Amino acid sequence: MTILVTRPSPAGEELVKQLIAQGINACHTPLISFSPGNELKNLPDYLNNLRQGDLLIAASQHAVYYARDKLLEECHIWPDNIDYLAIGEKTAGELEKVINRPVARPEGREISEQLLKSPQLQHVVGKRVLILRGNGGRPFLAEQLKKRGAEVTFCECYQRHPIPYDGEKLYHHWQQMNVNTLVITSGEMLQQLYELVPERYRKWLLSCQLLVVSERLAVLANTLGWMHCQIADNADNDALLRALQQI
Repeated sequence: MTILVTRPSPAGEELVKQLIAQGINACHTPLISFSPGNELKNLPDYLNNLRQGDLLIAASQHAVYYARDKLLEECHIWPDNIDYLAIGEKTAGELEKVINRPVARPEGREISEQLLKSPQLQHVVGKRVLILRGNGGRPFLAEQLKKRGAEVTFCECYQRHPIPYDGEKLYHHWQQMNVNTLVITSGEMLQQLYELVPERYRKWLLSCQLLVVSERLAVLANTLGWMHCQIADNADNDALLRALQQI
């Protein structure tokens, strides 16, 4: 058995190292890369528009990194009169390093549905919420906050780009590696992987054991035709490692 990890660097490489250290065969083929987002230049203005008691939500570690670097470049400070939240323990930790104050994060699963249960998001009528994200991320979170009466603004801090591969060559490489388990951490990457593998090899792809990080991803996998799908209890590498050890 060999596990194919598709999440981007450096997290994907780190997970492969953890698996190999546990005596589990694994290889890394990142499916996406990153670049600065189209709205990153507007971040200082977005922050200036926030009032006391408003909220900022970091959707990922990459959003934090790009935002941090932009504000350092502009010599712009993070406001100290708003509430900060993040989707996920590691994202919250990275944001805390930057702003030097506590950041709220969801209890349990690191998903939008869980974050929406946070006390800070229960009474948001009239509040402004700035979400730092990648291109197209977290529409469900914004939709629910708007229903609660919040004024939501997205700041696209980074863009995700599919890495161009030759699907034929990749398929044969994975066959040589005896890949039979796939780790997928986003719907975008799941769809990309499905379309990357030539149709004549699709039966093999759909027969692989699939590990995903949310119920929504599992539903998409089922729709595409995967027969064996398991959901990790969280999206971080430690949770993925625990799930893979059980497969």
